[in-house]
Amino acid sequence: MNQPPVKPGAKYKNTARMTIMNDAQKRTLLTVARDTVKAVVTGGRVPEPKSDDPELNAHCGCFVTLKNKGRLRGCIGQFTAEKPLIELVAEMAQASATGDPRFFANPITPRELKELDIEISVLSPLQRTDDPLSLQLGVDGIYIKKGRASGCFLPQVATETGWSKEEFLSYCCAHKAGLAANAWKDPDTEVYLYTADVFGAAFKYI
Repeated sequence: MNQPPVKPGAKYKNTARMTIMNDAQKRTLLTVARDTVKAVVTGGRVPEPKSDDPELNAHCGCFVTLKNKGRLRGCIGQFTAEKPLIELVAEMAQASATGDPRFFANPITPRELKELDIEISVLSPLQRTDDPLSLQLGVDGIYIKKGRASGCFLPQVATETGWSKEEFLSYCCAHKAGLAANAWKDPDTEVYLYTADVFGAAFKYI
């Protein structure tokens, strides 16, 4: 069976600020994510991926998102890493499949696997901004922090929702960080921007 091409994140990346995975590297990371999700959902042996590719051994953040026919089924990630990217993708895939608290009462089942889509977001370093409205919708993700409260949105959320810059920031504050909707305007609130190389494929075609 011919495999459909890896689906890139449309205009979700800024090549001046991050490393872009080539097709072979994307395939490798998607395979790692697929094999990990399958193992943890079915009770199989969880893979321990390794690679000689310098890009796959880079220490950078990532998110792994799982969807079923457009419905979110898990999304976990982190912005920094103390391990190679290929290992972090496996860790985040496992967390997304079994550790997202939003789905503890309705976990992914083995029969559901063939219906899943896997999306990986490889992140650039966070960059703090004093001008949150300088963000580029569909290009920049946001991480907002005040005290112990924090929340984030991946770049593609703005494109998927059609929000304005103000809505993007306000929804993150109110619904992700648990802050007042206008907290991003407060000088004491830290707002960070980052970009992501976003790519994915259907579970059954990886």
